[in-house]
Amino acid sequence: MTNWQQDPFFQYPLIPFKTSEGEIDLPILYYDNSNFLALYEIELDKASSMLNSQAVEAVKFPGGKALLAIATYEYRDTAVGVYNEVGVAIATVPAGTPQPKQPWLAMYQALDTRRLGLTVIDLPVTTAAACSAGKEVWGFPKFITNISFSLSKTGFSSTTKDPEGEESILTISGKPGAGLPGPQLDLVLYSEHKDELLRTLVVTRGGGRLCLPGSIRASVGASSHAMAQRLRDLGIHGQKPKLVFYSHGLQLRLNAGAKVA
Repeated sequence: MTNWQQDPFFQYPLIPFKTSEGEIDLPILYYDNSNFLALYEIELDKASSMLNSQAVEAVKFPGGKALLAIATYEYRDTAVGVYNEVGVAIATVPAGTPQPKQPWLAMYQALDTRRLGLTVIDLPVTTAAACSAGKEVWGFPKFITNISFSLSKTGFSSTTKDPEGEESILTISGKPGAGLPGPQLDLVLYSEHKDELLRTLVVTRGGGRLCLPGSIRASVGASSHAMAQRLRDLGIHGQKPKLVFYSHGLQLRLNAGAKVA
C-alpha cells in the first residue's frame, strides 16, 4: 500500500471504466500536482457565442461581464500517469436555471448545492491516456499537444503548442502581484456527452496563494488552431486577468459525471 492509499482523502470506492487507451478507475485520483489559474472578465455575448450547447448559459457577473478561467496543470503523480493540461472554461449554469445573484460568492458554495459551474471550451493535454479518458468519460474537448509548465518564486510561464506545427497557441507568463494564502476551489464542470448534459464534481485539497495579476499576461500565438482563434475572438491577448491563483500542493478527485435531469 502506498502512502497515498493510506490517506483518507484517497480512500474512495473506485469503478472501472474501459477507454480506447486502456482501463481507468473513477473517480480519477490526483496525488501530487501544481496548478496556475487566471480569471478574466470578458464580454457576455462573446462568452455565449463560444458555448456549443443549448443546455448551458453563461453566467452574468457584475458589470454585465462573463467569467473566463484559464487553468494550467502539472500533474506529477496521478492514477492515469504524468501529464500537463490547460483548461479554458466559461462560468455557466444549466439553461433555465436562475442566474446567481452574487456569482463570485456562488463559486464558493458547497458542491451539493452549487449550480454555477464551468463549461470547458478547450482542454489540451500531453498524453493519449488523458485525452481518451476526457473524451470518452465526459465528452471534454481534448486534444494532444506539447504544454510547458514552470512555476517558481520568480514567476510563472506556460506555453501551449500547436499540435500540427511549431507555432504557439497560448503563452501565459509573468509574476503574480500581492496576494494572500487561499484554498483550492472545488469545481462543478458541465459537459455534453452522448447528447446528455453531465454535471461533474471535482473535489480538491491543498493551499495556495490568491493574488492580484501583477505582470501576468496571456499572449495568443500565431497558430491557426481553433483554440487560438477562440482565444483571439475572446479578446484576452495582452490582457491582464482579474485574479490569479497558484499552488504546488494540489490534490483532487475527478468524479464521473451525473446526468442533469
